[in-house]
Amino acid sequence: MEKRKSAVRKAAFAVISVLLVLSSAVCSALHIAGSGSLLSINTIAAETTLSSSFGKPRYVNTGNKTETSAVSLQREESREVIPEISGISQDNSIAAETQKTRKFTAGSISSRELEEYDKAHEGEEKYPVVEYSITKGDISYKGIQVKNSSSFDLDIKTELERNCDVKLEKTDKPQVLIYHTHTCESFLDYDTGYYYESFYARSENKKKNVCAVGDEITQQLNSLGIKTLHDTSLHDSPGYSGAYYRSSDTVKEYLKKYPTIKVVLDIHRDGIGTDTQRNKPVCTVNGRKAAQIMILAGYNCDGDKSFDHWKSNLNFALRLQQEAQKSYPGLMRPLYFGDFVYNMDINNGSLLIEIGADSNTVDEARYSGYLLGNVIAKVLSGKNYE
Repeated sequence: MEKRKSAVRKAAFAVISVLLVLSSAVCSALHIAGSGSLLSINTIAAETTLSSSFGKPRYVNTGNKTETSAVSLQREESREVIPEISGISQDNSIAAETQKTRKFTAGSISSRELEEYDKAHEGEEKYPVVEYSITKGDISYKGIQVKNSSSFDLDIKTELERNCDVKLEKTDKPQVLIYHTHTCESFLDYDTGYYYESFYARSENKKKNVCAVGDEITQQLNSLGIKTLHDTSLHDSPGYSGAYYRSSDTVKEYLKKYPTIKVVLDIHRDGIGTDTQRNKPVCTVNGRKAAQIMILAGYNCDGDKSFDHWKSNLNFALRLQQEAQKSYPGLMRPLYFGDFVYNMDINNGSLLIEIGADSNTVDEARYSGYLLGNVIAKVLSGKNYE
C-alpha cells in the first residue's frame, strides 16, 4: 500500500512538473511576442474636475499636503499599495508593421437597447444635452489657442522656440504612464440628445468611466511602438478629498519602478452645465463625433523649486495642441494655462487632460483617446502615422 502511494505521488509530481514547464514556455512566448495590453490595477474614482467657466481652479500643492476640493466626501481611507506592475507592448520593430492597421472600433447600440433604456427611466424628468464646440482662447498663435488664467504673461511663439526636452529614449521599457486621479468620472451611454434626472456621472465600471479612454490612449501608443502603462487604481473613493495625494503616491511608485518613464498624463473628463441642462463639447473628425479635449498646464506661481520644470510641461502641452490642431482641426478646446499644480510638479512631461464632459458618450470619449494617442506619438517621435 505504501509503495502504491509513493508511485502515485511520483506520477502526480511528474505531471505537475510538465505542466509548469509548458506554462513557463507559453508565458515566455507571449512576452517575446509582445502580445496583449497591460494589466490594469483596480478601478473607480470621482466627479467633475474643473468647472466649465474657467473659474479659479483648485490649487494642489503636493509638497505641503494641502488640497481644497469643490466636492468633499466625509470618509477617506489610506491608499492601497499597488501590486506588481505589468505592461506588455509591441517593440519598435513590430510597430512599423502595426501602426497603420489598428483602427478605432466603436461599440454597437441596437434600437432595442435604446427602447429598454427609455423604459427603465419611465416617469422620470428628461433634460436636454446641448452640443457645442469651444475653439477660441484669449491668446493665439498660428492656430494654437490658449486660455491663460495665470499670473504669467504667456507668449506662445517664445515658448515654442524653446527646445522640447520631453523626448523618448531608445528603449523597450515603459516611457509613458496614463493614470486617473478621478477614476470614477464617467459618461452618458447613449447619444440621444437628452438625459434623465437620475443620471449620475460616476461609475466604478471601467468600460464606462475614464479608464475606457485611458485604455484607448494606451493601446494606440503601444501599437505605435511607444511602450505605455495604464494605471486604473482607486484614488477618489470612498473619499474624494485627498485623491491627488493618493494618485501622486501611485505615480511616484511607477517612476521609482520604471525610471524610463518620460510622460505622465492624468486623464479626466469635464462636467459642464446645470441640473436641467448639460453642455457637450463635441466636434466631428473623419465623419465621427469626438469629445473635445482640453489640456491643462500649470504655472509655478509661488516659485516652488519642485516645480521648476513647468516650462517644460507647457512646451510639451503647446506642441500637443499644435499637432492636434494640424491633424484634427476642432478636436482641441483652448489649452488651459493657470496657477495650479495638479501633480504636474512630480516630473517634466506631466499634464492633466480633460477628455470631453459627463454628457459626452463613452464612445465619443474613447474615439478622442484614440486620436490623442496618435497626436502624442507624433509629437514624441516626430513621425506621421496617418
